[in-house]
Amino acid sequence: MFRCLCVSGYGDSIDRSGRAARGSDSSILLQMRTLGFSQDLRLHDGNRVKKWVSDMSYHQTGSGGPGHEVCQYEGSRLWFRGARRVLDQPYAACVGGDETFGRFVDRPFSAILEDRLERRVLNFGCLFSGVDALCDDRGVCNLLRGADLCVMQAPGLLGQSNQFYRVHSRRNDRFLAPTKDLISLYPEIDFTEVHFVRHLMTCLQKVRDARIEVVLDELRRNWVRKIGDFLQGLETPVILLRLQVLRGEQGAHHIDFADVDVTDQMIQFVGKSCTDIVDVKTHVCGQSDEIEDMLFGTLQQPMAEHMIGPAAHRAIAAALMRPIRNLH
Repeated sequence: MFRCLCVSGYGDSIDRSGRAARGSDSSILLQMRTLGFSQDLRLHDGNRVKKWVSDMSYHQTGSGGPGHEVCQYEGSRLWFRGARRVLDQPYAACVGGDETFGRFVDRPFSAILEDRLERRVLNFGCLFSGVDALCDDRGVCNLLRGADLCVMQAPGLLGQSNQFYRVHSRRNDRFLAPTKDLISLYPEIDFTEVHFVRHLMTCLQKVRDARIEVVLDELRRNWVRKIGDFLQGLETPVILLRLQVLRGEQGAHHIDFADVDVTDQMIQFVGKSCTDIVDVKTHVCGQSDEIEDMLFGTLQQPMAEHMIGPAAHRAIAAALMRPIRNLH
């Protein structure tokens, strides 16, 4: 089983057994960078505060399981599942977020498709990606244009910069800052402690009034515009995978998923540019009793419980087989 690394706080260094030890600033910086952590400066109460951010959890450790390599392709800043593969032979492409990447599973649906179809299927799934990572990374667009078929997982609603807030360009789950419009709309909310889009939505939903519909309408319009433009710019046949993952309670940052789901109307509108739409409903492994079949480290079980398991990946592959074969 994979050993996890934990950060006990700023000013501590972490050795490979997970123990914290005090040290000089220079030695701490060296050790933390060696272990895959970097410093992040954030504003807190008007002051710059240094925080350690794990780069390893994002790309160096892949999905958190042993032997899960990650790679980059020329022109893209994103990290994808698996070893880098040559692009001078025909290939199909699967692109999407955590589920396409196959976090905590040994064989994501792209690998299952490759075996069943007996053709090359490349996994361009990227952890924490959403609308912006998909639509704004020129390298991803070139990779998909080079494919003879693309399965695109429809991204979620929240991971996009818009009129009311900005997200990280690659890690679209990260909330960077509210805009003046959001601050004006919710003057009673302090956004300085909000660092993730799900937490942001929790804060907005707690107010329980009609203002949230203004934000959601903007997100829906922006989603349709960006995804629609992206699909129209591809010359590759696209099968749109609408993956509805039933997650249940999410702890402190529980949100009402009915509010933030991509709607049927949105899917139908952008689906006009696709050759087919495949709709799959599944549960996270914490609700489907698949947790024992997942690959994760000692401290990663809470995250793994909210990911889809091997049975879900097999079901997705099965649902995609006929529309893929219909194209050939």
